Amino acid sequence: MLSTSTAEVRAGGLAQVERRENLLNQGFHLVRSGVLAPGLRVHRDVGAIWQLVTWGPSIAGGYRASAVRAPHQTAFADEQRSATFRELDDNANRLANSLRDRGVGPRTPVAVLCRNHGGLVEAMVALAKLGATTLLLNSGLSPAQVSAVVVEQRPVLLLADQEFLDQGPDLPADLPVVSTWADDGASGLAGLVAQGAPARVPIPERPGRTVVMTSGTTSTPKGARRPQPHGLSEAASLLSAIPLRTGERMMITTPVFHTWGLAALQLGMALHAELVLPRRFDAEQALRTIAERRVTALVAVPVMLQRILDLPAEVKARYDTSSLRVVAYSGSAMPAERITQFLDEFGPVLYGLYGSTEASWASISTPADLAAEPTTAGRPPLGTRLGILDDDGRPVPRGAVGQICVGNGMLFEGYTNGTGQPMFGDLMATGDRGRLEDDGRLYVVGRADDMIVSGGENVFPRPVEDAIAALPEVADAAVLGVPDERFGQRFAAYVVLREGATLTAETLLDRLRPKLPRFSLPRDVHFLPELPRNPTGKVTRHTLPR
Repeated sequence: MLSTSTAEVRAGGLAQVERRENLLNQGFHLVRSGVLAPGLRVHRDVGAIWQLVTWGPSIAGGYRASAVRAPHQTAFADEQRSATFRELDDNANRLANSLRDRGVGPRTPVAVLCRNHGGLVEAMVALAKLGATTLLLNSGLSPAQVSAVVVEQRPVLLLADQEFLDQGPDLPADLPVVSTWADDGASGLAGLVAQGAPARVPIPERPGRTVVMTSGTTSTPKGARRPQPHGLSEAASLLSAIPLRTGERMMITTPVFHTWGLAALQLGMALHAELVLPRRFDAEQALRTIAERRVTALVAVPVMLQRILDLPAEVKARYDTSSLRVVAYSGSAMPAERITQFLDEFGPVLYGLYGSTEASWASISTPADLAAEPTTAGRPPLGTRLGILDDDGRPVPRGAVGQICVGNGMLFEGYTNGTGQPMFGDLMATGDRGRLEDDGRLYVVGRADDMIVSGGENVFPRPVEDAIAALPEVADAAVLGVPDERFGQRFAAYVVLREGATLTAETLLDRLRPKLPRFSLPRDVHFLPELPRNPTGKVTRHTLPR
């Protein structure tokens, strides 16, 4: 005979209450942002919802819904062209039919090596319509790495911007290749669209998959299988902390092959946003585009925002950026003094998302958070659970450093090599270490594998990088651990000076001594003209001189 304790009944009742409150909160944020608009254009709204029901909340279903709800609204604008949601949907149908004629079907792996542009969006939608597996390759991979990834992942087709094909990667002789930018007529992406039948594509029995390559800044890139959104709850989670609205004009400068760029694309899809897609980032051109197109939301990585800040004052003054309501960054840490500078120059528009390829998002810092505590990663958004655990998976006290573990609806499905990240119940370890303070704010102290033991002390590079970056002569800095015969390990600092500035290693260390404990001080200081970074702005630490 089964029995249920009073405590279990109460726990079950509380869980039901929490679920109801969560659904109500999701609905509130979806209505506030305009994703759901009760009573307006009922026939279109019902039609859009039906597309999501039948196709599922994939990129195919999302853009089908947008084609029904906002057919004449601009879906994207790149350097060559723009397209409405209806035009995008029509082009994706034609491209999907062309690709199907060439053997692409459900779960067929197709590699995509593109910068941000409309052809990339159309290709991703077309592949999703077919239920294919989209393998998003990092545009920063060397030709040899592209060759290695192709051998490992075994795609049946490669869609690539011509510039990457011109670099001469060693590809299998039988691998079909389609140029996706500056293509040569009928054999390129535009040719496939023109040749394709306009008929709507049947809904696949199983939704397609998206595989994102990890950044590979400290190791060989791995393929991470990204889940399809489970509904609008994931959009509601981000919208609970970042006040985006339908109809945004959203400039995505973060590469879409990166998880942050992909999340922005998916969020823009839910918002029926116009995506402004520059293929390359240039700081002044970014300001010019914001002013000319009246961009309302900018999605970037920290190094891009730092380059904007480093423009001469007279250059920044030429462009009216008052249309910006949201500037959202992710991908790496942004120095505290740069955060303060950005808020001072552009106002309370800055939002920081902390996450990873594997965990999607963990926390979001608002302008109020960043103004109060520039080093914080913020708080977990709606529907996200955050734990600071010891190595055995037990919670550590508030304020103590432990491994950051996250639970949400968009945890990745594992690496393509069959491995995954450690799990503690429904929480996934991010590989970072940090602490939660009493106010609920998260502080990231660094990657677990970046921590060094110097003279018996556990130390992380992030506070050292922040202290160096705060010096007025310094434009950029990175710190990492190197072997040390006496102390086991020591920190080495890599410093880029501002134009015209002078600073010696001795002076730099003298400035740091009042701010840092002795065991955190770098023992090597290297001055470089610039830091090596990948396309998402992360420092490629393995290429730094030792």
